[in-house]
Amino acid sequence: MLNKLKQIFQKENAANQATHEAKDVGDFYDEFNDKFIEVYGEVIQAFRTHDVSKLLDYQIEAMGLKKDMKVLDAGCGVCGPACYFAKKTGVDIEAVTISKEQVAQAKTKIAEKQLEKQVHVQQMDYHELHKNFTFDTFDVVYFLESFGHSPNHMAAINSAWDVLKPGGLLYIKDLFKRLALHPSHQSKIDREINKINTAYRYNIAELSPLLDSIRQKGWIVSAVKTIDLKLEEFENLTISNDFQELTGIAQIENWEDYIFPVDFFELYLIKPHFQLEHGLDKYFLQNLMYMQVHGKKEEDL
Repeated sequence: MLNKLKQIFQKENAANQATHEAKDVGDFYDEFNDKFIEVYGEVIQAFRTHDVSKLLDYQIEAMGLKKDMKVLDAGCGVCGPACYFAKKTGVDIEAVTISKEQVAQAKTKIAEKQLEKQVHVQQMDYHELHKNFTFDTFDVVYFLESFGHSPNHMAAINSAWDVLKPGGLLYIKDLFKRLALHPSHQSKIDREINKINTAYRYNIAELSPLLDSIRQKGWIVSAVKTIDLKLEEFENLTISNDFQELTGIAQIENWEDYIFPVDFFELYLIKPHFQLEHGLDKYFLQNLMYMQVHGKKEEDL
């Protein structure tokens, strides 16, 4: 009984902490939204191409976006990417952000682009998608440099699981903690990671333990990779420097001593077609083979 009460208490504390940290992220973007727009425009992604449409076109291809697909943008900013994707491909997008200022600007931009029937935006915490959307709804859920704002990465991923259709794609493009190539560099990397996390209300993930948790949940890890665009296409993060100069946030004071602390990766995660409760301990290919050989359905597993 005591253990059960302790678990309930810990769960409530974790939920309250997550809510507090999500509000902190919202307050940050409410305060700096105009400055983000001034520097980044409608696409608030630091790892980007000089011509940002090349990055967005790449992301359309990466996610396989097609007309009439149901898509969720988790951490949508002012809906720059969502509007671009909807207009170019015909997808229907539900977009969420924790910032009320971003919601207001996004609604204006959606109206200006006459995309009200395709793009819908609302203020909410992307850790709680099931509260506003029904289970097994979306073909794709994506995080475009918004995943790192999560204080609990697996809570965000589990939230996406709830609303994805079986066979649906979770696409994450974000920065992850870099592994030191020389032991003496680790303290410098840790220092810069802490600086970014504090300044941007971020929580930069470590890739390996995150992938372990993802696999344990039952996701099919389709790919973990760098972005396949030519190096000369990339903007080289000078836009981040411009934002730092404008705001004074996380400025790099000594470039000679600076160690770049992050890697940028794409994660492609597939929610299995079968329901896990019908075959929890079986590998997904084993389930598919069993159904094929025996003429069974998912509920027969």
